[in-house]
Amino acid sequence: MNRFVIAAMAGVLACGGANAQVTEEDLANDQANTAQVVTNGMGRGLQRYSPLETLNKENVQNLVPAWAFSLGGEKQRGQETQPLVYDGMMYITGSYSRLYAIDIETGREVWQYDARLPEGILPCCDVVNRGAAIYGDKIFFGTLDARLVALDLKTGDVVWNKKIADYKAGYSYTAAPLIVDGLIITGNSGGEFGIVGEVQARNTDTGEIVWTRPVIEGHMGTLNGEESTMTGTLNATWPGDMWKTGGGATWLGGSYDIDTDTIVFGTGNPAPWNSWLRDAGNPEGNEGDNLYAASRLGLDPATGEIKWHFQTTPREGWDYDGVNEVVSYTDRAGNARYATADRNGYFYVLNREDGSFVSAVPFVQEISWASGIDENGRPIFVEDNRPGDPAAAADGAKGETVFAVPGFLGGKNWMPMAFSQRTGNFYIPSNEWGMDIWNEPVTYKQGAAYLGSGFTIKPLFEDYIGSLKAIDPDTGETRWEYKNEAPLWAGVMTTAGGLVFTGTPEGQFLALDDETGETLWSFQTGSGIVGQPITWEQDGEQYVSVISGWGGAVPLWGGEVASKVNYLNQGGMLWTFKLPRQFAQAN
Repeated sequence: MNRFVIAAMAGVLACGGANAQVTEEDLANDQANTAQVVTNGMGRGLQRYSPLETLNKENVQNLVPAWAFSLGGEKQRGQETQPLVYDGMMYITGSYSRLYAIDIETGREVWQYDARLPEGILPCCDVVNRGAAIYGDKIFFGTLDARLVALDLKTGDVVWNKKIADYKAGYSYTAAPLIVDGLIITGNSGGEFGIVGEVQARNTDTGEIVWTRPVIEGHMGTLNGEESTMTGTLNATWPGDMWKTGGGATWLGGSYDIDTDTIVFGTGNPAPWNSWLRDAGNPEGNEGDNLYAASRLGLDPATGEIKWHFQTTPREGWDYDGVNEVVSYTDRAGNARYATADRNGYFYVLNREDGSFVSAVPFVQEISWASGIDENGRPIFVEDNRPGDPAAAADGAKGETVFAVPGFLGGKNWMPMAFSQRTGNFYIPSNEWGMDIWNEPVTYKQGAAYLGSGFTIKPLFEDYIGSLKAIDPDTGETRWEYKNEAPLWAGVMTTAGGLVFTGTPEGQFLALDDETGETLWSFQTGSGIVGQPITWEQDGEQYVSVISGWGGAVPLWGGEVASKVNYLNQGGMLWTFKLPRQFAQAN
């Protein structure tokens, strides 16, 4: 067995009631219920906002460690998990597809599950896992060999274990699943290997597939075991057979808008990166847009049918993807909106009724691939900043190199932003960098990298790369900016107490003033933070947790940037802090 029970049975039973069950109502009310965190994003709309205000600007300096938990062993790579809290327990995932259950009062491990990963897995960007999902009496998470595992919440025993896709073809899975109306919704990873992005819905009790929705045009969806509808129109925006290995990985997972009953997923880069191979026609039209890669899709949660789409980077050729999280919110005028900060460097506001374009502003500097966004939400391409066509080169081996901004790791990568209901602003972790990029010939081979491009990422400025920005979504104005020497790769959280929490690769866990960006509190965790903070209330005291453990894509792919942070140590430590009761009462 690859489950290790560390606690005595009496300790397991002490975690909570034997019949505790997470319901659809619990998921829907997760943001309002401050005693627990049972969804990725602290609510399925992904605002990452807590209404707790016990901890606030005046007393945050009194925040102190309550306990710390080590992931142990030698498997210390990037730790990007968001903890979940339910019924006296905390659940976290770890690198190399591990899952832990921890007593939230003591920090004592209750059980641990280690996936048995085969030889030959093909993770693109570190062996990370970003979190789990809870429903009923089970907890669910994905593995690096593209499987989905359901475990008993109390014991860690395997209930079912299902294959999402073939890891030998380049598929993997790293995101936190999404649960809606008893269905567990997953995407897939592997966009650099010529896979096909897909969203799947399964029965939480059995793990059996209810529907599938491929996100590249020409592929057929399924419903209840039968073919349903084709995605898009065959060859409308893809030339020849390139749609068959078209990429579009749905690797960051999705959100759920309960008001419109819509699942929203982002889709990744088209494959290969060399956009000239996918260019089916006039760049002024849509023949070469390569739908639905680099897009946001609104899906019907019952059937998987596409309700709407919005493509942020048509004919994408810089690895800007389109997976960044889509956050549901209401603006100051009462309009129902979505917001998404794209890897391409633009912050978009969309209409929640149909995903239509409302506005876009740059949130990083010196964007070179586009001169702006037109009234329809389509980029105004700068054709000279498209990497050159190898077929036009004298030797046909390498197209013209261009310096493109942002770099391929994006103005914002996977790390989630947060929205504050208190200020009405978004808090976006971003990076100021560019890249030399060129195209090369490439042919598809299963399980091999399918890029057709080369690249070297470079910082734009000498004194900083990371930039946490407070952006007003109504005006597009940047209200304040927190600059950091190393790239930012951690998630963000806001609270009604006027605080913005995030972490840095240098190991600092920070609480900033949501109105000014001033640092109000910091704690050195001992390793770089690339995880996602949460907060909850327990016995009248407010707690905050974050995982520390340097890794992710930057040290693997960062070029000149990686050399700037090669001194940072890896780690695997879950830190939990609290505001002691006497300080809260004094306030």
